[in-house]
Amino acid sequence: MRLKRSALAVLLVCSTACLASSRSQRAHGAAVFAESGCTHCHTIRNNGGGNKGPDLSGVGRRLTEARMRQQILAGSKVMPSFKDSLQENDLADLLAYLRSCRDKKKQ
Repeated sequence: MRLKRSALAVLLVCSTACLASSRSQRAHGAAVFAESGCTHCHTIRNNGGGNKGPDLSGVGRRLTEARMRQQILAGSKVMPSFKDSLQENDLADLLAYLRSCRDKKKQ
């Protein structure tokens, strides 16, 4: 019984730490989104002034992390590549933020 309580306590501490880390990672990712100039072309939840690129409010529901990573790093005909301007930890946090953007499209 005591072992079960100890295991539960460890699990709760780890879960809380993971949630805090995840929240911090998403917050930093939102800052990276703004600082990298993404808001010039994109909006998320009506934040940003861009209309050149798609609204990314639901991107976390529509695209896989691998697809988002590829788009950010390789760019496209209209989107520049951010391969040389993002550090790996910034990219990871940006992807965590974008994955959290799961709003449904308004009818």
